[in-house]
Amino acid sequence: MKLSNLIASFLLVLCSSAALAQGSSPLVSVAPIGTVVVARGGTASLSIAMRVNKGFHVNSHQPNDELLLPTVVHLNPPEGIVIMNIAYPEAEELALSFAGNEKLSVYSGSFEVTAEVRVPKSAAPGIQRVHGEVKYQACDNRQCFPPKTTPLEFDVKVVRPKVKTSTYTPASPHIH
Repeated sequence: MKLSNLIASFLLVLCSSAALAQGSSPLVSVAPIGTVVVARGGTASLSIAMRVNKGFHVNSHQPNDELLLPTVVHLNPPEGIVIMNIAYPEAEELALSFAGNEKLSVYSGSFEVTAEVRVPKSAAPGIQRVHGEVKYQACDNRQCFPPKTTPLEFDVKVVRPKVKTSTYTPASPHIH
């Protein structure tokens, strides 16, 4: 076998391996989410950190074209836990040749989605698991790929509210 054929065969295998690896790994990864601690009757902040693989972008939560699929976080909390005020970051406007004169509203690199976790006063103390997913459509500078889903999960620890201690001191020792 000639050296040029051997090199060509090696490059073909290398490119095929890279394509397989890219296809099997998610284009959007979700960083592990720490336990969210919430006092009964209270709220706590939730932060979901995501990263889009280098060379790709995903449509924002509100793409500029109704035909484009938005990036959406879906959360399925157990009964008694409410997830509210989900907020997406500001998107970047990206001009690509295949989009003509229209700019695309996208996320790339690292970005964060935030929300609030609310627990009613009647909730029992303990740990409960919240499951969810990020649905998105990734694209590179030439084309868009089929929609994908990346799972996510985190724990919510419900605790008793702290008892407020009085800082009142009587002005006179005779007042009790």
